[in-house]
Amino acid sequence: MAARGRALRFCVVGAGHGGLCMAGHLGLMGFSVKLYNRSEENLRAVRWQGGVTLSGAVEGFGPVELATTDMNRAIADVDVVMVVTPATAHRALARLMAEHLQVGQIVVLNPGRTGGALEFRRIIQELRGPFNGVIAEAQTFVYASRALSRGEGHIFKIKNAVPLATLPSCWIPSTLAVLDQAFPSFVAGNNVLSTSLENIGAVFHPALTLLNAGWIEATGGDFEYYLQGITPSVAHILEGVDAERIAVATALGLQSVSAREWLYRTYDSPGATLYDAIRNTGAYVGIKAPPTIAHRYIWEDVPMSLVPMASLGRLLGISTPTIDLVIDLACRLHRKDYRAEGRHVVDMGLQGLSVKQIQQLAAGVVVSPAETKEGT
Repeated sequence: MAARGRALRFCVVGAGHGGLCMAGHLGLMGFSVKLYNRSEENLRAVRWQGGVTLSGAVEGFGPVELATTDMNRAIADVDVVMVVTPATAHRALARLMAEHLQVGQIVVLNPGRTGGALEFRRIIQELRGPFNGVIAEAQTFVYASRALSRGEGHIFKIKNAVPLATLPSCWIPSTLAVLDQAFPSFVAGNNVLSTSLENIGAVFHPALTLLNAGWIEATGGDFEYYLQGITPSVAHILEGVDAERIAVATALGLQSVSAREWLYRTYDSPGATLYDAIRNTGAYVGIKAPPTIAHRYIWEDVPMSLVPMASLGRLLGISTPTIDLVIDLACRLHRKDYRAEGRHVVDMGLQGLSVKQIQQLAAGVVVSPAETKEGT
């Protein structure tokens, strides 16, 4: 793992809204940064101008050392690999990175959604055996941000505190000591179970998009997504999803904050109800709704956030009727089987494990297949 006192070298994987802003911000802070994207289209402007122009909470030009579609060149000799892509890309990226990852590197999923680090490490270990490095996941993305063009990004807000956990959890302090040099907003999460189940995007994005489908299609998303799209009735549905998420977390022995509490911790947003807290979130001012319902708030957050939560619920005997309803609506709306495409307990390596064994796995204890019966 990279030592403190030496300039860190980063690779940002993904040149979309978040990755573009992160690469620019890292360059602006003076770090060496490389940017990977699977297609050339998102890289040409960055390569032509030599970096990313930022506005908003961060102003200036951040140089990017290399913009490439070659994963080997991208992650060679870097200290930290920041994966900033939809979670639907995690499986393919894990397979692509497996042979190129180097000893001591830190890989951070920004964010992991639900079960991201567990599935990412399982794939890497299946392909190359033990990885002498760190797989980590953030609870949410550290910025509220948007790409303005292929070479320009706008950061609305850098979040106050974003929990981060490693797999195993014993590496959290040393990993944070490294990441703090660039991202002091990262704070210690309990473990990857906690960061996965404090996935607030699962609460806000899918149901909100589905319940505003008519308005999105009629206006092309020309309304304020959170401040206008969330009414008291819509907030009531979001609270139902949130309550089921917390119930699954509780069954795993976790104490998870509500979405309302998360808004206060992240954005200093007060409110007696979720609706009130959203109305008091200044960072949401100006954030428009998706221009179409064919958006990652459904095609990413349903299979990679809600489906794994429902899968964990079934494993733990927790009913998730509101989450299941949102999944069903998304499947019907997009005419896709998101349950089949999504992340399940088997993908996370949790199938057949007891609560105690799941907790041990997150802590770093190797669970033998012969010991997967309840109560062992």
